[in-house]
Amino acid sequence: MASIRTLGAGALAGLVGAGLIGIATLGVAATARAQASSAVSAQEAHDIGVEAYLFLYPLITMDVTRLQMTNVAEFTPPMLGPMNTFVNVRAFPTADMKVVVRPNFDTLYSSAWVDLTQGPVVVSAPDTDGRYYLLPMMDMYTDVFAVPGKRTTGTGAGHYAMVPPGWTGSLPTGVERIDAPTTYVWIIGRTQTNGPKDYAAVHKVQDGFAITPLAAWGKPIAPVVGTVNPKVDMKTPPKDQVDSMSAEEYFAYGAKLMGMHPPHITDWSVVARFKRIGLEPGAPFRFDGLAPEVQAALKKAMTEAPKLMAEKLPTLAAVVNGWSMNTTTMGVYGDYYLKRAIVANLGLGANQPEDAIYPLCIGDADGKPLVGESSYVLHFTKEQLPPVSAFWSVTMYDALGFQVANPIDRFAIGDRDALKYNADGSLDLYIQHASPGKDKESNWLPAPASGELGVTMRLYAPAPQALDGRWNPPAILRVK
Repeated sequence: MASIRTLGAGALAGLVGAGLIGIATLGVAATARAQASSAVSAQEAHDIGVEAYLFLYPLITMDVTRLQMTNVAEFTPPMLGPMNTFVNVRAFPTADMKVVVRPNFDTLYSSAWVDLTQGPVVVSAPDTDGRYYLLPMMDMYTDVFAVPGKRTTGTGAGHYAMVPPGWTGSLPTGVERIDAPTTYVWIIGRTQTNGPKDYAAVHKVQDGFAITPLAAWGKPIAPVVGTVNPKVDMKTPPKDQVDSMSAEEYFAYGAKLMGMHPPHITDWSVVARFKRIGLEPGAPFRFDGLAPEVQAALKKAMTEAPKLMAEKLPTLAAVVNGWSMNTTTMGVYGDYYLKRAIVANLGLGANQPEDAIYPLCIGDADGKPLVGESSYVLHFTKEQLPPVSAFWSVTMYDALGFQVANPIDRFAIGDRDALKYNADGSLDLYIQHASPGKDKESNWLPAPASGELGVTMRLYAPAPQALDGRWNPPAILRVK
């Protein structure tokens, strides 16, 4: 990875020479940070270091991801493209695609990294003629702050001016203002796709998504051509890059990013604590200037924080009928920094629950993990069918979260498929490796031959009862 650290001595000297930072100011600030770090105990430094690690993890992960995904001159499959352009994924993943864990087979993606440092941009969506879509806009701390789409703004054409913090000005008629908390934003758009036969119609919707600088609104603009930085690591996954950083690299990078993307106004208290270990938004983080015991404490925090994330993962959601129901504090996290970090680590880009929830099966009706060697039935009474305003599905993955090849090339099944319902309106889905028989194949979700199964439901635009706990999926029954 490129050396993405805080300002080096040369750059710092340049700011001083330009009169942007006074020498006296630098000296006072450095002295204050050194005094603060020397006054904190080793245990306090460790505790604050863990807090800072968790707080910064989404921010650093987002920026490393951004650098890698936008470090191209033009669109590069599957999802690379310059800033301020939509990159459209045109087909569902194939059986052997291992780039993304737990990909969905319900929507096609339209991704865009937005740069507001030069001013507002207008994000445009076409008239989708009733088709479900959403354009979740995520700030650099992974909070989803706006979601144009069918649930919120409808399916008519729309134009949304995304403006940076502190921007004042007027907007053209018909353009709605959206205030972005940070100057970089990631849009992870999704458009309902009813199988491969639906691709052509979805591609027309995707082609209607656009990003236009406000300054160029109403004028012809040339396609965006990106710049390539050869120092950016394009091979190592962003998660691996972040997880392998040293304490010095990690906290210096975080301090720099907090200067570019100020923490939320509700983060004041935790950011104030960070100053006690010499960590301030936008200020150079001088690891080698910290007291030895503080350095040691921060190094320890770099190993203790990931352990805490792994330990607390099972506590993030209620488990009902063998399903993990993560329906609260998703997409907008408040001061739940631990959960925000865990979600960024395991599934960067989570939606708000109001747009989608993802019940994950962790056990059958007897509390045992689902395995390919057994056969199962997921039975919904008429009243138990997933309550949604859009649509729902059940997707099969292996233990690692990847789809597995099967004879009918089916990785997910849901209400948009030609399902056979029982006479009383109930529904049986057959989860197993072998065909349940020709008369039942319409309701068959093929499973791997062996090993644990990663069965995941998706409810798009879930009804209130799916969000507040009045509805939960029924337990999956083992039949042999």
